[in-house]
Amino acid sequence: MAPPEFFFFFSSLIAMFALNLRAHADFYKPRPLSSYLPTNTETVFNTIDSCWRTESNWASNRQALADCAVGFGKATLGGKDGDIYVVTTPDDDPVDPKPGTLRYGVIQTEPLWIIFDQDMVITLENELMVNSFKTIDGRGSKIEIADGPCMTIEGVSHVIIHGISIHDCKPSKRGLVRSSASHVGERRGSDGDGIVVFASSNIWIDHCYLARCTDGLLDVIHASTAVTISNNYFSQHDKVMLLGHNDEYSADEVMKVTVVLNHFGPGLVQRMPRVRYGYAHVANNRYEEWEMYAIGGSANPTIFSECNYFMAPNDPNIKQVTKREVPGGWKNWKWRSSRDIFMNGAYFVQSGYGSCAPRYSRDQSFTVAPGTLVPALTSDAGPLTCSVGKAC
Repeated sequence: MAPPEFFFFFSSLIAMFALNLRAHADFYKPRPLSSYLPTNTETVFNTIDSCWRTESNWASNRQALADCAVGFGKATLGGKDGDIYVVTTPDDDPVDPKPGTLRYGVIQTEPLWIIFDQDMVITLENELMVNSFKTIDGRGSKIEIADGPCMTIEGVSHVIIHGISIHDCKPSKRGLVRSSASHVGERRGSDGDGIVVFASSNIWIDHCYLARCTDGLLDVIHASTAVTISNNYFSQHDKVMLLGHNDEYSADEVMKVTVVLNHFGPGLVQRMPRVRYGYAHVANNRYEEWEMYAIGGSANPTIFSECNYFMAPNDPNIKQVTKREVPGGWKNWKWRSSRDIFMNGAYFVQSGYGSCAPRYSRDQSFTVAPGTLVPALTSDAGPLTCSVGKAC
């Protein structure tokens, strides 16, 4: 047993410690939770946005955006090295467009970087035919193309569409439409798609919002290729994205499309994308449920799904990500999943053998982020709110 002197010494220490605590109690202030967090944190941008969004001079150096695409559409120039054209009015005339209108800008022959001097909602009288070497850049304004016919990119190359909202598109009627400064032709009427890419190449569609159109939101058809679809927000629609015209149109074998960093939001049913014949690299996209399936196709396309984030619906009958639009004979189709994240019971039915990774050139290639980061990397999908003089 310890001697009495030990207990006396130990009791004295406890008493002194207690007195010290009471003496300093009035000076103690609980630290807020934020004080435990790092003070030097910055927004983590995805591989495309990190190329330009950190620059506060984006408004005076808009054409630097043209260097930021990745994937098959990497070489898309848009209106790079062309003049700046400013849209000043939402008015529209399909046959004789006036200077200051969007249509007047997009039909010109020379490269143009098209911007807007104010917020505007543009309701088109007929489909908007976009000529080669054009950029439509909505940064700094809230730009909507809505409640009428929408956008056709046909038989052209080097087009960038960035930072606009395209929604509630309607079919157009047969009529004359100007497609260039020197040509007016009769159109048979559009189906009410948001954007149609038809027999075109080097196309980049980035940071747009697409919803609620009569037909599809975004079609890439008739042997279009070298296309990148990135950072877009899709919602409230049935047939979202079609890659390939139909099962008889084998010319779509040349099609190569990169679908990256998009947010497939609420209210979507199918085709995210639906692919025929060609090749689709589907990477780092966020899928927020679906009502039929997410990724589908027919006519033996090749699909590489890499590091996507799939959140399945609660309905136990529609957990499958994939759907082949044929009764059988698809076992040799190359549909592969690599490092995808599957939530709430989602699953991907793979097929085929061997690698189907994209054969990107050195310039086209990019680092695909882990699927766990996708919700953060796609959190700014859709048009951005950009202020002049500040990083976007």
